[in-house]
Amino acid sequence: MTDQLKKEGKFTYVELGEGTPIVILHGLMGGLSNFDGVATFFPEKGYKILIPELPIYDMPVLKTNVKNFAKYVKEFLDHKKLKNVILLGNSLGGHIGLLCTKLYPEYIKALVITGSSGLYESAMGESYPKRGDRDYIQKKAENVFYDPKVATKEIVDEVYATVNDRQKLIRTLAIAKSAIRHNMGKDLPTMETPTCIIWGRNDNVTPPSVADEFHEKLPDSDLYWIEKCGHAAMMEHPHTFNELLHTWLQERKF
Repeated sequence: MTDQLKKEGKFTYVELGEGTPIVILHGLMGGLSNFDGVATFFPEKGYKILIPELPIYDMPVLKTNVKNFAKYVKEFLDHKKLKNVILLGNSLGGHIGLLCTKLYPEYIKALVITGSSGLYESAMGESYPKRGDRDYIQKKAENVFYDPKVATKEIVDEVYATVNDRQKLIRTLAIAKSAIRHNMGKDLPTMETPTCIIWGRNDNVTPPSVADEFHEKLPDSDLYWIEKCGHAAMMEHPHTFNELLHTWLQERKF
């Protein structure tokens, strides 16, 4: 998907299809390719897919936090002259999506979260590994998925390179601390935006109880489970993920 990147000013992004915009927010260790399945499926169903590269490792350290990422997403929507979008976020991307929806509700008509942080931040330190040898990193990467084979050599190499880059590591830890500060527990009951929660039944990073809590606290939410699935449902079970999301969008007339 990287060969389809557009660059305009400070924004780098992928744009596919025409129709209702679905803006995808990737996680801390997640590349745009994590959403290949979504990006292939939805343009044929009448949706425009937009995946901005979030400036996770590009902002000054003191500005590297969830709130500034949410502001960046709002600036991206302004740049593209978009309102009434569907936000879809995995892991940290879900957290950014939640905060964006809270801060700028007039831009967001629906929210989709999967394996999202925002409630359960003790997972942060474990899910975003610190420096270590490659075997340690491989075990951490495999723990993200129900099927460890999904953690390909490319994925492990990318995580290994990130956590052994001092500047990236400093920002990773800054983001983890910021996610803890930006716990969304008290905000969720006031957020009326329709929300689709899709969760892996075997998520080790943000356990199933987190999905239950999101569902309980968000006033207008639906919760769907994917069996034999870890933290990145759209990667591990792309067909099931797409069908669940598409059915929800149709039922809600989005």
